[in-house]
Amino acid sequence: MRGSDWALLALLALVFTPALLTMAEVWSSVDHYSHGFFIPLFSAAAFHASRKWLGPAGRDRRGEALIAAALLVYAAGLLAGSATLQGFAFVGAVAGAVLRLWGPAGLRRLAFPVGFLIFMVPLPNSLITPLIVWLQLVVTSLSVEVLQLFGVEVARVGNVLTLPNGEQLFVAEACSGITSLITLLPLGVLIAHFMERGWPRRLLIVAAVVPVAMLGNLLRVVLTSIAALHLGADIALGTLHEIAGLATFAMACLMLLGLVSLLRSRTESQAPS
Repeated sequence: MRGSDWALLALLALVFTPALLTMAEVWSSVDHYSHGFFIPLFSAAAFHASRKWLGPAGRDRRGEALIAAALLVYAAGLLAGSATLQGFAFVGAVAGAVLRLWGPAGLRRLAFPVGFLIFMVPLPNSLITPLIVWLQLVVTSLSVEVLQLFGVEVARVGNVLTLPNGEQLFVAEACSGITSLITLLPLGVLIAHFMERGWPRRLLIVAAVVPVAMLGNLLRVVLTSIAALHLGADIALGTLHEIAGLATFAMACLMLLGLVSLLRSRTESQAPS
């Protein structure tokens, strides 16, 4: 690349530093965005792996137009104090820089590392809050049904479960599954991209993130309820609750990998001998 190309990248990095700091503040303060710190690292690794296929740098002036549009969105994000707009502006500027330096072919080659950056952008509360409320209601309702299926008589009022021993458990935001869902989604995309080739199977793996995340969190609430019934809520909601959260998240990851293995085994069994 030319010296002017490096200057462009350095200037964009300087201009968008406030956006990165704003997003980092969200990542460090909101549990379901804590994975944001790792997204640029994965994108950089994917970029490095794809770079050898780029060929010599090209020139496409449409990249400058895309950068200009991203800067307008960025300005709006700064004025509104919106981490979402600032984040999407950053991703747009990266795409514009790639288009400017390597042309449309280069942007196609780098579509995954550039597009993956979207997962580091915090979504607005106006979108996330209704989703959290819905997930809380679904997980609470399903937990009652599962517990009653195993003979545990549970009363439910909203998101509060009352156990036979009188202990009450509130299915809070952390137990809604939003953290598992938002964290597993980029992981599912990584698994689908690097471990599968066909688009139908990739989409199936990504789509499986939703039921897998909800199933894992449902199991967490059920196990916590059973622990509260036999050990008391104070113990169940302490270290055991955290361990259950880590264990169910690990289980969800293994389920996604198991799906990949299942799809591969079906392919091998259907292949002509």
